[in-house]
This record gives sequence, structure tokens and C-alpha cells, in this order.
Amino acid sequence: MTKHQDARFDDTRVIDSSGNVFVDLGFDPAEAYVMALRVELMMKLRERLESEGLTEKEAAHLLGVTQPRVSSLFKGTWRDFNVDTLLMLAQRAGLHPRMQF
Repeated sequence: MTKHQDARFDDTRVIDSSGNVFVDLGFDPAEAYVMALRVELMMKLRERLESEGLTEKEAAHLLGVTQPRVSSLFKGTWRDFNVDTLLMLAQRAGLHPRMQF
């Protein structure tokens, strides 16, 4: 095993998580909440589509989007999707997300 030249790789401190990786990365808490919500919606959508055994092309037809858009969803490219779009896609996939206050 080769020792890294960059001292950052030698930092072995362990820092407790806040429970939101985006907060831990330094994002504003409100923005981090929305980012985490988007990721959760994407994961649930992907799980649903995979559980149905759909190809990307079949999933695209079901969701009313293009196959490259489904590919982005499966890859977890969360910056490509806003919450509104993900909520609409979740409905089309037969999921019924609800907001709770």
C-alpha cells in the first residue's frame, strides 16, 4: 500500500453525522433538506421501477419521459431533477408520496 502525498488522506478523525450528508458537507440546512428529499424520492422511484423488472425504455414509457432521463434517474443524478418532477414521476410509477408537517 502506497502512502498518499496529500496530507488530507492521513486525517483519521471521525466526525459524527448530523443525519443529513448534505449538511455534513456544508450546505445550508434548508437546501440540504431539499437535496436529501430529492435523493430519497429518486431512490424510491428506482426501487419501484426495478422491482417491476422494467427496462429503461419501458420505465420511460410508463413515466412519460425519455430513456436518457430514466438513465439519469437510475444513475442517481439528483441535480437533474427537482422535487416537483420527482413527485410527478412517483405518482406515475404508482407511488403516493405525502408531505407531513
